[in-house]
Amino acid sequence: MKNVLLLLFFLLIAPVVSAQTVQAPQQGQSTHLMMDLQECLRIGLENNYDLRIVRNEELISDNNVTLGNAGFLPDVSVNAGYNLRNSNSDQYPAEGGETIKARNSNTSALDAGVNLNWTIFEGFRIQTNYQRLKELQTIGELNTRLAMEDFIANLTAEYYNYVQQQIRLGNLQYAVSLSKERLRIVEARYQVGSLSQLDLQQAKVYFNADSSLLIQQYETLNRSRIKLNELMGGDVEQHFLARDTTILFDASLSKEELFTRAMQHNTTLLLSDKNKILSELDLKSLKSRNYPYLRLNGGYGFTHYNYNKGTLDKQRTWGPNVGLTLGYTIFDGFNRKREQKNAEITIQNRELQVESNKLALESDFANMWMAYQINIELTNLEIESLKNAELNYEIAMERYKIGDLSGLELREAQNSLLEAEQRLLTAQYNTKLHEISLLQISGRIGKYLE
Repeated sequence: MKNVLLLLFFLLIAPVVSAQTVQAPQQGQSTHLMMDLQECLRIGLENNYDLRIVRNEELISDNNVTLGNAGFLPDVSVNAGYNLRNSNSDQYPAEGGETIKARNSNTSALDAGVNLNWTIFEGFRIQTNYQRLKELQTIGELNTRLAMEDFIANLTAEYYNYVQQQIRLGNLQYAVSLSKERLRIVEARYQVGSLSQLDLQQAKVYFNADSSLLIQQYETLNRSRIKLNELMGGDVEQHFLARDTTILFDASLSKEELFTRAMQHNTTLLLSDKNKILSELDLKSLKSRNYPYLRLNGGYGFTHYNYNKGTLDKQRTWGPNVGLTLGYTIFDGFNRKREQKNAEITIQNRELQVESNKLALESDFANMWMAYQINIELTNLEIESLKNAELNYEIAMERYKIGDLSGLELREAQNSLLEAEQRLLTAQYNTKLHEISLLQISGRIGKYLE
């Protein structure tokens, strides 16, 4: 009978003592800016400083692919000069006689010319250089692609971490509201003498503990927001909320399709193949020294002389010149053979590196896929656990209100509910991380831009 009267009393009266409220730090509450993943990625792909640097490096690789840089085109130069010479001389005739003396003999010369140097053939080295420049251009594109894939993966992971922290914040706010309601009930019972001061102090301790966790969560949430702003290359103090309110993942990924794409389109694997091709071109360039070389030299010159002594006052010469140089290195101390042999060993190492990267990719894929499947199962289990925890808490609260359950038992039910929420959230986030990793190594990370 006493329990029934207490229940009616709690339902009719207002709270006797107002529970303490948590003054949470200001977390962008004055702004209504909402951003989804695609918008964050769009801004980041435009503004991220690391990506802009990689794109500029790719432009350098593009600019280097020219016929002149490869050596197909000749070198043409223009030169001009002016020389002034003052000389004195004494000439002694062989048959004897008077010495012929000349003093302050000035000679000035003005010359100008155009010179051309062109390597016509050098054992296919020039053609190999051009192929190498094109391969370096492709490597520049792959490096940009790799940087973009890493960026999309990192920003997507951080975005869903931000979503996770927002949800966790809501869970802790709900936990504080439950502790606040419990404190209200305890205060009311304490006023009518059905509970001791120890019960009241215990309820306050629980409320303060939950409030402390909530305040710490605001800090964690802000750290994630600042990291997102940094990745987007914008103002780190910009306040916004993630549009997503839950962490959704694709549970229908195909293992066979992802594995096939990974072995064919993984950027790191493609880069290792390109490095092997570069080593093969290096060997081809070294083998060009086994051939003779042929060079064309040509030019056109003009020279003008001024004299103040002698029989001539002025003299001019002009005209073209052309020549061919054919050469071959017969012996260079066996360096050519040594360098070619080392290049062949380097190619073998590149091939081994490719195979090693393939094996590492297979291992990473197997681990990621297993973790992805396990976390999907874990998520389903935690969904069921959360339902049970919610029902358990509802029953516990009803029993607590009628005095049929102790404060410690209610607290245990409340903790079980919060822990179930956190476990489910962690399982969802981990599943999303493994989904991101699987899409990244299979070259499908661009899916998040759609």
